[in-house]
Amino acid sequence: MTSSQPPLPPLAGPEPPASAVPPESLTKATIYKAGQFVREVATLDEARAAIEADPEALAWVGLYRPTAEEVIAAAIVFGFHELIVEDVLRAHQRSKLERYGDTQFVVLHPAVYQDASSDVAFGEIYVVAGPNFVVTIRHCEHPAPGEVRARLEAEPKLLALGSEAVLYGYLDTVVDLYPSVVHGLQEDIDELEAAVFDGDPDATRRIYRLTREVTEYARAVRSTDNIMDALQRGFEEHDVDRELRRYLRDVSDHLTRVLERAEILHSALRDIVNLNSTLVAQRENEQMKKISGWAAVFFVPTVITGIYGMNFDRMPELHWLLGYPFAGALMVAGAVAIYLFFKHKDWI
Repeated sequence: MTSSQPPLPPLAGPEPPASAVPPESLTKATIYKAGQFVREVATLDEARAAIEADPEALAWVGLYRPTAEEVIAAAIVFGFHELIVEDVLRAHQRSKLERYGDTQFVVLHPAVYQDASSDVAFGEIYVVAGPNFVVTIRHCEHPAPGEVRARLEAEPKLLALGSEAVLYGYLDTVVDLYPSVVHGLQEDIDELEAAVFDGDPDATRRIYRLTREVTEYARAVRSTDNIMDALQRGFEEHDVDRELRRYLRDVSDHLTRVLERAEILHSALRDIVNLNSTLVAQRENEQMKKISGWAAVFFVPTVITGIYGMNFDRMPELHWLLGYPFAGALMVAGAVAIYLFFKHKDWI
């Protein structure tokens, strides 16, 4: 990547700036050269001094849940664009890639499936990659602290490609987390399908909760895919190293497969929604048939008692000694006949 980064701005003020003090959010700040570890530094100022002294060096600073003051201090030291600061301070940004000169600002949303709660937890990572520095700001536990750093340190030829190699490392690690989420969601869908067939009354609520999670997951994956597309479109314009292009295309290929599986999850959920609607309608129909059948059973006695309840003087069997037993037997016989009819039709 060509460099036209303006000189880093001087720090002003008579008091020692926040960047001269180790930030509480600083997880690690390391200097590399040609992909090799040089030394670890304790403050943002030391990191800045190292890359000013050696333009071929790379400073990699990691921050974990920094305060607004710490974000502003890092912005002053490394010359972040004001819109980067605004986005970081506002937080909860959508996944995206923005370019400000030779500095790239990327927002990533790693996803992790939590077995204990059967939920998908989404994190937030900001990567600010300049020509000779990388500042990462994490608001999540995954990927694990130091995971990307350890991976790239084990591949010095890749790390020697500079800040974009670090960006690649985060992209690849985040994408590698996605398949495990798909696996967890697929197990949830399989369990949900069994619950639907078993007539679980809680199935409908579980369907909509799972649909929401799959939708959020698919949105995060598509947003990451948009970042990969933007990076690939800028290969020529920003003179991205050809070896790094191959790595990034490999991430894009993995992401394509993840997207396909996310679409399969969506399709499976749509099928379950349709299946659940059909089964619910069938169960309601069965209930209506039972209600109708029993209503018919009690209809005959109701009609007979209604007739005899009219209290007319001239009615059949009114003055007959066996009139009441006859009426009772007629009601029972009629009810039994109707019951047997609907029982044969499997309505009762």
